Amino acid sequence: MSSQSALQPAAPARPRKPQTNLQVLRTERLSAHMVRVFAGGPEFEAFAGRFDAKDATDQYVKIWFVDPALGVRLPVDAPALKDALIAQGRTEQLPTTRTYTVRRVDRAAGELAIDFVVHGDEGLAGPWAAGAQPGDWLMFTGPGGAYTPAPEADWHLFAGDESALPAIGAAVDALAPDAAGHAFIEVDSAADVQDLGAPAGLALHWLFRGGAPAGTTSLLRDAVAGLDWPDGQVHAFVHGEREMVKSLRDVLFKQHGLTRKQVSISGYWAYGRAEDAFQAEKRTQIGKIIPDNYPA
Repeated sequence: MSSQSALQPAAPARPRKPQTNLQVLRTERLSAHMVRVFAGGPEFEAFAGRFDAKDATDQYVKIWFVDPALGVRLPVDAPALKDALIAQGRTEQLPTTRTYTVRRVDRAAGELAIDFVVHGDEGLAGPWAAGAQPGDWLMFTGPGGAYTPAPEADWHLFAGDESALPAIGAAVDALAPDAAGHAFIEVDSAADVQDLGAPAGLALHWLFRGGAPAGTTSLLRDAVAGLDWPDGQVHAFVHGEREMVKSLRDVLFKQHGLTRKQVSISGYWAYGRAEDAFQAEKRTQIGKIIPDNYPA
């Protein structure tokens, strides 16, 4: 039996989220450490329908990466391929996923855009995005996500590192022209600043690590804690490195008395953890942004 036929996907044991297979159309270097990948194809319209139905600005997908050494012709049913490899005991070659925000869906152009943080050869998705060529396959499941800026809020607060920048950018795109608030965004340097086209009333605060590794500074916590808090009801979006997000938890809920409904808060990644370990830890106490014993 050939390796290709041995890896034919098995029928799924239970219903799964639909997989979308698109092809890279082009890429664009947005800043020193971020690349935007545009993708489209025959399956775009079905995905766009699911995207529009969710009505959220932080929608994300789980992108599948298949080991080229398998010799599998793409696109492939990645979850079924994973099941087939597990059945064969070939767990060292399982397809893996990485979670990314959909930055924009353009139905008129028939394309979506996803932004990738790139640090040279570090990681899996970043190097793929940096080297992506037209025709390469982008396979993913989703979308998930639930946040959208509350139009009734008096002002908005955004806080995150570059991993949250695409979601912050998508939320800023959805703000009304007269929206007000503050956005605190931590990046490495001025070379990572992007033009978000923010309303005049939204102050953008770019915080520079200056070469320090992401996830190792208190820049975001200190900046938000030191903000001259505006009057009125705030709607907050706080995402990024897990421990950084935790450090902001008390600022929001204890220092300023916000309710859970006023805050979208979660960790997108954890310093020193690969995504698989980070995702597994979400079910443990260390992985919970708001622990069970946290005051309501």
